[in-house]
Amino acid sequence: MKILIDFFPILLFFGAYKAYDIYVGTGVLMAATVIQMGLIYTMDRKLTVMHKITLALVLVFGTLTLVLHDERFIKWKPTVLYAAMALGLALAVWVWKKNFLKLMLGSQLELPDQVWMRLNQVWVVYCVFMSLINAYVAAYYSTEAWVNFKLWGYAFPLVFIVGQGFYVSRYLKADEPKT
Repeated sequence: MKILIDFFPILLFFGAYKAYDIYVGTGVLMAATVIQMGLIYTMDRKLTVMHKITLALVLVFGTLTLVLHDERFIKWKPTVLYAAMALGLALAVWVWKKNFLKLMLGSQLELPDQVWMRLNQVWVVYCVFMSLINAYVAAYYSTEAWVNFKLWGYAFPLVFIVGQGFYVSRYLKADEPKT
């Protein structure tokens, strides 16, 4: 059920984009994300920091997309966001000595500090990769091709998340058997 809720806004966005255009798709994505967060809050009685950040980003950048009505902004937005995430994660660890991943997810996952550091480094590399590949597609392909790339490009984050899951699972403590 949770995986369906996670992909609900994305699927509705692509359906609205294909049926209408990118701007209708953006409005549908914004509304679907609000509904998604409402469902998550109803089920869990809370929203995580990541949920709140996701909601804020979708609403702010969705509003900018609708107000600016510029396809270049739409296509380049992920490039800038991924680059900013890479820069933010890198600066946080290497300048301010703070691991944002641990700060955001540490209450949900108990991992050794070196694992949090490796995860942070992998996230920096992943965000740089995603920024570069989005920049390439945004610069050299049509909006239609870019949207299709975004749809099929979901393989990148899925592989990344599954890979992290396998890596992190080695460090998670098994639940104690109940007696």
